[in-house]
Amino acid sequence: MSCNSHLLLNGIEFEEVTIDFCKRENLSPEYQKINPMQLVPAIEVDGEFKLFESHAILRFLACAFPGVADHWYPADLFERAQIDSVLDWHHSNLRHGTTGLVFNSTVGPLLAGLPPNLEAAAEARKVLLASLPMVESFWLKGDGHFLLGRSQPSIADLILVCEIMQLEVLDEKVRKQILDPYKKIGKWIDDTRNATQPYFDEFHAVLFRAKEKLIKIRSTGSSDETKIK
Repeated sequence: MSCNSHLLLNGIEFEEVTIDFCKRENLSPEYQKINPMQLVPAIEVDGEFKLFESHAILRFLACAFPGVADHWYPADLFERAQIDSVLDWHHSNLRHGTTGLVFNSTVGPLLAGLPPNLEAAAEARKVLLASLPMVESFWLKGDGHFLLGRSQPSIADLILVCEIMQLEVLDEKVRKQILDPYKKIGKWIDDTRNATQPYFDEFHAVLFRAKEKLIKIRSTGSSDETKIK
């Protein structure tokens, strides 16, 4: 979603191809030619250049296309290095926690038909609960509205906000229990949403549709999310 948002926000023309994980389309031979790791996102440029990993894609897009505003990934090497530090931290901390919790507790069992892995979900939740205070007290430092105290969003804001937005698919009680203590994070999400409208809602549309589907599934009483401590 962060890559789509960057394309939309900067007026870069692209054709979106949806890969359905529930149908295992990511395992198809055709997709493996684009991303041998069988994950999303991935891009193909002019039928030749292929790139995967969201951080790498965002860096490429910010540098390769004229007209992309400097604040997304500044030319100044010191500012760029700070943004890179957020991205590198994100990969082994916030992403591990958020993705592990959401997939093992919710998306896997309720949408993909996989058995719930409550042990993995609990471990991921621990990582998430250790990561959120770092966002709140360290990355959201200074007087700016965005990460690193910046006055305008960067690709790091796109990455982290899309990561935290995944928590929308959790049971609402669980989501609020996790996020409500972090007031600065809540305000930053609102600031990033406002700074990236009208596209914020557009590139999270799939997430919101999944959320509505999960609400209906939970109404049958089949959710295991409340067992995660």
